[in-house]
Amino acid sequence: MQGHKLTPGKAMIASAPGAAHSGATACTGTLHPPMTPHSDPKLNRRLPGPSGPDLSRIQATAMIIVAFAVVLFLLVQARFLLISLATAIVLFSLTSDAINLIARQHVGPLRIPNWLASIVALVMITTTLLTLTSIVVAQINTVLVTTLSYTERAPSAIAALFSWFGEDVERAVLNSVSGVEVSSYLRAAAGQAGNLMSATVLIILFVGFLFAERIWFSTKLINFFGNEEQADRVGQIIGSIIRRVNRYLLVKTIVSFVTGVMIYLIAAYFGLDLAVAMGVLTFILNYIPNVGSIVATGLVALVGYVQLADAGDTLAIFVAVAVIQFANGNVIEPMLMGRALRLSSFGIIISLAFWGAVWGVPGMFLSVPIMVAAMIVCSEVPALRPVAILLSREGLPEPKTPDTRHIPMDGDSIALATQPNEPADPV
Repeated sequence: MQGHKLTPGKAMIASAPGAAHSGATACTGTLHPPMTPHSDPKLNRRLPGPSGPDLSRIQATAMIIVAFAVVLFLLVQARFLLISLATAIVLFSLTSDAINLIARQHVGPLRIPNWLASIVALVMITTTLLTLTSIVVAQINTVLVTTLSYTERAPSAIAALFSWFGEDVERAVLNSVSGVEVSSYLRAAAGQAGNLMSATVLIILFVGFLFAERIWFSTKLINFFGNEEQADRVGQIIGSIIRRVNRYLLVKTIVSFVTGVMIYLIAAYFGLDLAVAMGVLTFILNYIPNVGSIVATGLVALVGYVQLADAGDTLAIFVAVAVIQFANGNVIEPMLMGRALRLSSFGIIISLAFWGAVWGVPGMFLSVPIMVAAMIVCSEVPALRPVAILLSREGLPEPKTPDTRHIPMDGDSIALATQPNEPADPV
């Protein structure tokens, strides 16, 4: 072996004993340049190219679009069931604190059991819902009957609003309004009023089942996640959603009720036939953010103009109602709401438009509670926190390290998120 030397460009190949040399190619000692990617199509299929990540991104985007379309389709097709379920969840969250308060009371040495408190709350919800539904349906029927009596006068009264544009414009408006099939719209409205009672019964059933399940809610969370710390975190998120939605609905109910009473007094002062109906409809429409108060103001002014046919009285009604709506909606309500609800005004409009298109008028009522829940959930997920920042008014949806306070819930506790160094919300 001493006489063999390796020269540049040569290579020594050592074959193992017993290795077959048939079919083997001997190396001549010259190193060949590596193959280019285009010389072997099999290698080209194995080599990662720039099209790989792009294709995966396109596939992921397509899957997201398909999933969104499927969810949107299901939301539209099952709207009646989902609207009733969402309303039942909101009512359940409103009465959870009331049930806890009743369960903490004592009758002599005995404490009120949890199941009895749930039954009392369910009876109260059933009575309230059926009463409100009966009132709303009665007022809707009153409006429909009165509208039929105003059918002949309404086109000329509406056309007179455009008289200052000229006779041609007034005549065109009169012809357009006269051609509207009022009876078809009234039949559709009567059908919606009939569905309202069916929805109320379904909501009561949902609320009853939610009350039956609430006793084991904390245990289910722990068993579902298999981690008590993670279950507590989810309970904290749910508690924060309940607290904010309850605060919003409580303030909204008080302000809407006061506004409805004031609108009734103004309508009764001017002698409108639909004074009670206008007060009830104003109370209901004010739950729709931003748009509801505008619709209620225009509706009251239109009813006053059709009945009174006097421009001066109509203007007085419009100004009075507009001042009430502005003061209650833009001054008093934000003062009572405090910092409990920090939503972007533009986000509210987008949510209102989306849920109105998907679920109609009921979706407009539920748009803000759904947006509150979405913002809180997104703020707790790092990947979705930019969405929560866009939905919040100040760009600070939730603190990163919230303090917690605990309230009893069926012997357990749920942590509710509170803002550090934040003053307590006014009662």
